[in-house]
Amino acid sequence: MNDDLEELRGPVPGPRTAELLPVLRERESRNVTFLSDTFPIFWESGSGATITDVDGNRYIDLTAAFGVANVGHANPHVASAISDQASRMLHAMGDVHPTEVKVKLLERLPQVLPPGLDKTFLATTGSEAVEAALKTAMLATGKHAFAAYRNAYHGLSLGALSVTGIEKFRAPFAGAVADTTLWLDYPRAGSDAKNSAGVALATAREELIKRKDLAALIIEPMQGRAGIIVPPLNYLSGLRRLCDELGILLIFDEIFTGFGRTGFWFSAIHDNVTPDIICIGKAMGSGFPISAAVARADIMDAWPQTTGEALHTSTYLGNPMGCAAALATINELTRVKLPARARQVGLGLGSRLAAMRKHESVRDVRGRGLMWGIELTDGATAQRVVTQSLARGVILLQAGAEGNVLSITPPLTIGERQLYRAMDILEGLL
Repeated sequence: MNDDLEELRGPVPGPRTAELLPVLRERESRNVTFLSDTFPIFWESGSGATITDVDGNRYIDLTAAFGVANVGHANPHVASAISDQASRMLHAMGDVHPTEVKVKLLERLPQVLPPGLDKTFLATTGSEAVEAALKTAMLATGKHAFAAYRNAYHGLSLGALSVTGIEKFRAPFAGAVADTTLWLDYPRAGSDAKNSAGVALATAREELIKRKDLAALIIEPMQGRAGIIVPPLNYLSGLRRLCDELGILLIFDEIFTGFGRTGFWFSAIHDNVTPDIICIGKAMGSGFPISAAVARADIMDAWPQTTGEALHTSTYLGNPMGCAAALATINELTRVKLPARARQVGLGLGSRLAAMRKHESVRDVRGRGLMWGIELTDGATAQRVVTQSLARGVILLQAGAEGNVLSITPPLTIGERQLYRAMDILEGLL
């Protein structure tokens, strides 16, 4: 595993970045990339947990590029699989004339997913996987509404936005977004008695029982964008029983938490819970866009048998390079035993982060595996730390409804020397 430390050859951002910024500012929608004199850098290459920018500066990456590079940036086995597939076929007709590699992926996924999830709807993005799951639940139940959680992040396309509980994303498009969603509060482990699993489940039951039109409840086993929120012990298993009691399907969004991120192949396995439908993506293709909604066969079979025109599909469904990337990613996670490594390294990281509670600006530390959040006093402090970390060779992201959480989700291959060097830099700034 690459264990390189940061190496800054000049100012951050550097002169080449300064040349590219005005071009980006002029040509890209202004809503996409935040631009300032100190942010961002332009990435040139990656290896493991190391990123090199266009100015030759080297950084330790604590983001895994939004949790995508679980097996490391530019993993050679995944890159080789994509290259080999590209030399034979870049694109196929996934819902008309499929490829063998698509079939191999469909066979492989149930081997790493929670038991019983064995029928798959392949997609391209996380949002599309969520929308496929919502449509599946509607067909399976004959109902049209959903329960979701405040501050949940399930994607920003219009269908996924209907269950994304972050108001700033929903408000500008409220006129086109379904307003039938039942919003629940996401409980936090260890916060207070009010948020214990029993109390939180009783509160959820009171809300859910009022609605007879709910097809499914969708939940992140750990909330990511909301600030790495961990639910109380036994909450998810209790939610499983509650959904069974009320006849509501349970959807887990494991787009962020999946493929070893939290120390298990999927968080559902850690909690010994099997949802009715699981949404996966991000690390699934190690950077090549591919995602999926996977369900029990009896639920997925609510979709009618196609007669040549699918009710829900896309041009890139089952793209052969995406399927090859996903197979290679699963093989790498298995070969290097990365879920177990994330669990082991995460124990030490958790202890190191817990010690940071002594700093006045730190309100809370929480997480599991290699998915952690440091909650600070305010968003301005978090933004300062992110910017100053970048200037010192560490790449971080903000999270949380108020932007006051530092999200730590490095590649699962990160060397311990790299990880603790980054922690030294981070703590120095705190």
